[in-house]
Amino acid sequence: MNAPVLVLKDSLKRESGTKVHHGNIQASKAVADIIRTTLGPRSMLKMLLDAGGGIVVTNDGNAILRELDVAHPAAKSMIELSRTQDEEVGDGTTSVIVLAGEMLHVAEAFIEKSYHPTVICRAYIKALEDAIAVLDKIAMTIDVNDRATVLGLVKSCIGTKFTSQFGDLIADLAIDATTTVGVDLGQGLREVDIKKYIKVEKVPGGQLEDSKVLKGVMFNKDVVAPGKMKRKIVNPRIILLDCPLEYKKGENQTNAELVREEDWEVLLKLEEEYIETICVQILKFKPDLVITEKGLSDLACHYFSKAGVSAIRRLRKTDNNRIAKACGAVIVNRPDEIQESDVGTGAGLFEVKKIGDDFFAFVVDCKEPKACTVLLRGPSKDLLNEMERNLQDAMSVSRNIIKNPKLVPGGGATELTVSATLKQKSATIEGIEKWPYEAAAIAFEAIPRTLAQNCGVNVIRTMTALQGKHANGENAWIGIDGNTGAISDMKESKIWDAYNVKAQTFKTAIEAACMLLRIDDIVSGIKKKQAPGAGPSKPTIETEGDADNEQILPD
Repeated sequence: MNAPVLVLKDSLKRESGTKVHHGNIQASKAVADIIRTTLGPRSMLKMLLDAGGGIVVTNDGNAILRELDVAHPAAKSMIELSRTQDEEVGDGTTSVIVLAGEMLHVAEAFIEKSYHPTVICRAYIKALEDAIAVLDKIAMTIDVNDRATVLGLVKSCIGTKFTSQFGDLIADLAIDATTTVGVDLGQGLREVDIKKYIKVEKVPGGQLEDSKVLKGVMFNKDVVAPGKMKRKIVNPRIILLDCPLEYKKGENQTNAELVREEDWEVLLKLEEEYIETICVQILKFKPDLVITEKGLSDLACHYFSKAGVSAIRRLRKTDNNRIAKACGAVIVNRPDEIQESDVGTGAGLFEVKKIGDDFFAFVVDCKEPKACTVLLRGPSKDLLNEMERNLQDAMSVSRNIIKNPKLVPGGGATELTVSATLKQKSATIEGIEKWPYEAAAIAFEAIPRTLAQNCGVNVIRTMTALQGKHANGENAWIGIDGNTGAISDMKESKIWDAYNVKAQTFKTAIEAACMLLRIDDIVSGIKKKQAPGAGPSKPTIETEGDADNEQILPD
């Protein structure tokens, strides 16, 4: 009678209840432990070997986790966190993981006491709302145009990165680049599109100090006929095309039968005349530089060099857009539609230089460039890659400041203030939610604690001293100086964080912790290979919903 009832197939593995919670929490803590040592200015670097044998040396939380292959589903969603953080605000990728790991760690005790996960989550969400309120209270607004303040901010954000040893170099580059491409949307809003209009060119060789932000663009191309065309033009008139300057071939294969010999010459003449008309249409506007995204035939090249016009062919579309933004030209699709207003006159200099082994074309000294290129030089490829990652972070930070000019103290001071305020508030909360709420308050201390650990100071003493200073709420700006581990006033040390980076960190961490706590069942092994001999499987039809889930490869 009492034969066991099999509901699930043998191939399925099902874990449920507290076992899952513990598993998830362990996995998240493991992820947090991997990158815990990379928080703060005294951080360690991680060296990752990928399958191809390439090396990545970095301490950017996101870059490390991106390279990891993890098996545990909870760990995977932790890694998603740092990616979201990187895409949203570009900084705080390490803090978000450490914080989420800590939030789950303090929840473990409650799950053992068989608290219901939703109770813990409710308390956490409440703590999050209060934490954001505290942030609003201690944030201070700054003037975006005051370069020294912004510089201090960007410096403290990338002070934790490897390139901080090169002083203000990266910070300067980032601020220059972002202020160049900022676009006013009106109503005091500014939009900065880092991805489209800031190109980072890494050229190995030279010294780090040679890196600079160009007032314009550079791209890896030479003029079509180097001997005949000018390689340096002052105040060039630039025409940008995205059509080929060669004879149009038929769309499909065409066979023409010629009866008379002369007809062949007529055909050739037609091709030549076609190209000549195009060139004449372009030369009417007296350009000094013609750039096209497509091909450029020898004949067209000849006409251009005869007229003393330099030409560049097969340029990337993205580069062409940047040039258009930099010199104020409009990209034209058909040569017969060019107008005077399409000619770019904003550039001060066109020049082709040889850097290393390659020729690079520069369109620089633009009047009001809305796009720019950051030229990075350095001894090795690994170093350049790390510099680029740090520069991305720095640019994101200065973009955040331009968009939302509010600062909160860095160095763990914000977290301590939040923690102290939440501890006081927890006394007023009634019912069972009080304890998880208080635990969330303690979890915020993970950031200053990790900072202290990475400096190698006595963690317990430092933390107690800091908690004492914050408990009576006298100065919200007291935190840890990440370099020395001393307790100091963040305002004087100029250690700041952008408000929306902090807010985003808190939100992402707590919401993710709640999500992982709510999981109480893991059923694995759902997609099994079919046993041989079992009938043909149905073809799976991709629905609209699945189409979006495909991982889009970064270009």
